[in-house]
Amino acid sequence: RFSWQASGGGLVQTGGSLRLSCAASGFTLDDSATGWFRQAPGKGREGVSCLGRSDGSTYYAESVKGRFTISRDKATNTVYLQMNSLKPEDTAVYYCAARGVGRTYSGSAYYIHCGGMKYWGKETLVTVSS
Repeated sequence: RFSWQASGGGLVQTGGSLRLSCAASGFTLDDSATGWFRQAPGKGREGVSCLGRSDGSTYYAESVKGRFTISRDKATNTVYLQMNSLKPEDTAVYYCAARGVGRTYSGSAYYIHCGGMKYWGKETLVTVSS
């Protein structure tokens, strides 16, 4: 059975940094697309950054390019999101997610990396004060 253990998040000032992490059990994350999504107050959920399967290819939303970095640690089966130069508009509930083993998608870069996520972690609140 698959499960996530999430950590990180909190309150930070504009320009600060935070790191989110999600440790997985149930299957090897290297065998699955994984990613981070967020939902700001009054808005829909959006894909922030996703990692392909073991090829390491990545997707970043335009709004976070150059500031956020997604990574995956094989030894601990954990996916991270390092967030630097945070802005008030990054305030949101963040979720980690995984697609699952043996499932691939085609189409846009977003869909290839972030589409079809099946296993969702619990929400982690990130608040950036101005």
